[in-house]
Amino acid sequence: MALDRMILGENIVYSTDSSQTGLNNNVLVCGSSGCGKTMSISEPCFLETIHSSLIATVTKRRIVNKYKALFRKRGYLVLDLNFINPAESNVSYDPLKYISNFSDIPFVAGLIVKANPRKERSTADPYWDDAAISLLSALIAYTIMTGKDVTFVDVLLLHEGMEFKERDGQIVTSLDDKFESLAEKSPNCFAVSCWNSFRKLGIRTASCVFSTLNTSIDTIFTPEIRKMIATKKKVDFRQLASKKTVLFVSTSAVNSSLHCLINIFYAQAFQTLFEYAESLPNGRLPIPVHVLCDDFAVGSRIQNFPEYVSVFRESRISATILVQSESQLESMYGINDATTIINNCDTYIYLGGQDLKTCRSISERLNLPLEDVLYMPIGQEFIFRRGQKPIITKRYNIEKNQLYGKITEEYEKKMVGRER
Repeated sequence: MALDRMILGENIVYSTDSSQTGLNNNVLVCGSSGCGKTMSISEPCFLETIHSSLIATVTKRRIVNKYKALFRKRGYLVLDLNFINPAESNVSYDPLKYISNFSDIPFVAGLIVKANPRKERSTADPYWDDAAISLLSALIAYTIMTGKDVTFVDVLLLHEGMEFKERDGQIVTSLDDKFESLAEKSPNCFAVSCWNSFRKLGIRTASCVFSTLNTSIDTIFTPEIRKMIATKKKVDFRQLASKKTVLFVSTSAVNSSLHCLINIFYAQAFQTLFEYAESLPNGRLPIPVHVLCDDFAVGSRIQNFPEYVSVFRESRISATILVQSESQLESMYGINDATTIINNCDTYIYLGGQDLKTCRSISERLNLPLEDVLYMPIGQEFIFRRGQKPIITKRYNIEKNQLYGKITEEYEKKMVGRER
């Protein structure tokens, strides 16, 4: 099977055939804002994606509009998941779709309740989050067990219709009849078990748990996102592994609520792809899936990512991770997990920056004086590949690429036509 190439710098091109190179295809790209990560790394990745599927997070809509036609010409299914303006999407993301068994439910509930990045650094008692996860798990399980063609909007409506009060020292809720009816059919089921845990709480404790869940849900599931979930076709992660597909995921660099949703999206995407590969006889996806993560460390921590990145290669999954500094990665994942992520990227590209800790790390890797890294010329880059000596070269000049020039010219003509 033909595989894609990897352009890393001026005249620096590698195969993505791991059996040939002996390396994984995970790439860490580190460089300050404005250093050229998009033009020297991301856009060459689009140009060289010919045989594999691609999930690409972008913060600039022009990238999506610019490259859609190219992928269609190459026979790709082009999916546009626009979290900035959901109405423009041709697909949607519904967390409920990727739940295949009851053990997945608390995983998804935990992603939602703990999605806010501030909770990673909070010293608050974890009991409130754990109790909110149990309550949300009950609502998700009930929705799945009692409905047909349900979406996460149905879970949200069930939650919003919930009222409770205290009677004889015990809380009484507007959903008791529903769960009691379910208990008659399946008294020991997961939904009933989680619900009974909530019912045993005192009124004040239950109110705090309910408030904790409300905060998470209101932050993530805006009216626009809910409408997208309810009305558009859902992304099928398994399809990416069986049909050449490019999935553009548009997000905002400054909207923290979108960061939460994006990271839930990626956690489920990685889990689904990995489990699908594990279900196959050879443990490998039929079509390799590459994930291009722009502004990787801006949002919240992607659940289990340090564990997944260490086993991507055997499943034919890979990731290109763009960050501004190693310090930025550490602030989101902690030192140990950030180190795990870095160590599991067999390719590391440094494009320059002012973060002193990162510069010291690069200085040690190169065995060069610190000032040579701190004051490296603009346009220069350092490439580290496991098992090879470091390469000091220039960034890839995409403007010399004929295909890029043709695509850019066609895109600019289209934009001028719209303005008229």
